[in-house]
Amino acid sequence: MGETTVDEEALLKEFYAEVSEVERDNEVIRILSCFKLNPFEYLNLSFDSSIDDVKKQYRKLSLMVHPDKCKHPQAKEAFGALAKAQQQLLDQQERDYVLSQVKSAKEELLSVRKKKLKKDTASKMKSLVDEKYDQFHEQSEEFKQQLKLKVREILTEQEWRRRKMAMRISEEEGRLKKDEEEQKQVWKRKREHEEQWEGTREQRVSSWRDFMKGGKKKTAKGELKPPKLKTEDPNKSYVQRPVKRG
Repeated sequence: MGETTVDEEALLKEFYAEVSEVERDNEVIRILSCFKLNPFEYLNLSFDSSIDDVKKQYRKLSLMVHPDKCKHPQAKEAFGALAKAQQQLLDQQERDYVLSQVKSAKEELLSVRKKKLKKDTASKMKSLVDEKYDQFHEQSEEFKQQLKLKVREILTEQEWRRRKMAMRISEEEGRLKKDEEEQKQVWKRKREHEEQWEGTREQRVSSWRDFMKGGKKKTAKGELKPPKLKTEDPNKSYVQRPVKRG
């Protein structure tokens, strides 16, 4: 097994020694033009590729576009895209998500084809007679290209839904945060008012005491009241004498 690894290393070195600068630049351009949501495209792999296939292909392509070996100005960007694609395909959850979209795309394409076969008698007879007829179709370059485009379409739809949901969640969080801040301001103003009211308590008590001290005194029972001045005639001022009643 150790010898096999050594042989592979030797073959890789020999291969990259023969790779021209033009081929390296072309690979950088290919990587950067890939559909961003499909990691299989970045690594130029089919959807049924294994984990080992992913690792081998990543090693091969990453050495080809490595910034130290490739003079293309965007080699570093392409190298990073490959690393991200490998990471996605080695992550079981992310890999399963992409493959689930591939499955949906495949089922949709086959459903459309099945409807067309019902109208095409010759093709329908071939599919019934030849058990491998459908299998050959799925392995054809035409179907693979259709599947690739359909996967792009489905992944784009899912990503758009995800972003819309994230936007709604963000808006809702913003609204809740705003409501929380407004509530905080209400409580703050209430607390400040209570503190201000409590702070002026001594002043209010003192003012009330002063008011009570300087207020009118009640007349005791049986005490004569002072005479009142009659003011009916503004030119005369005289005192009305108290009248005794029997």
